[in-house]
Amino acid sequence: MKYALLIYSSEDVGPQTEEQMMTEMPKWFEFTEELNQAGVNLGGEALLPAATATTVQVRDGGRITTDGPFAETKEILGGFYIVEAPDLDAALAWAEKIPAAPYGSIEVRPIMEIPDA
Repeated sequence: MKYALLIYSSEDVGPQTEEQMMTEMPKWFEFTEELNQAGVNLGGEALLPAATATTVQVRDGGRITTDGPFAETKEILGGFYIVEAPDLDAALAWAEKIPAAPYGSIEVRPIMEIPDA
């Protein structure tokens, strides 16, 4: 089964300075390599800050755009991994290894399998 590991944290928590980022990034590279070595990494990306987002809605046939994320929250989606795991427990085990887990939240969500049409 495929799972999305959605990484949330407050934008003012975690590495803030370039020095802190340089200390933090090897942890992310190591985690990603561990996923790769296990053959479970199906992809993932880090996202730019929420302030760079644009939200699109279509109402009455017209497009409405709003600067920023869809919802104002304390924690923002900062990135994600897509992993293949035999079950939820295995996906949770990967989620707890994500370097942001000690200061953020990791949402583990099964990915819907859509059959070919």
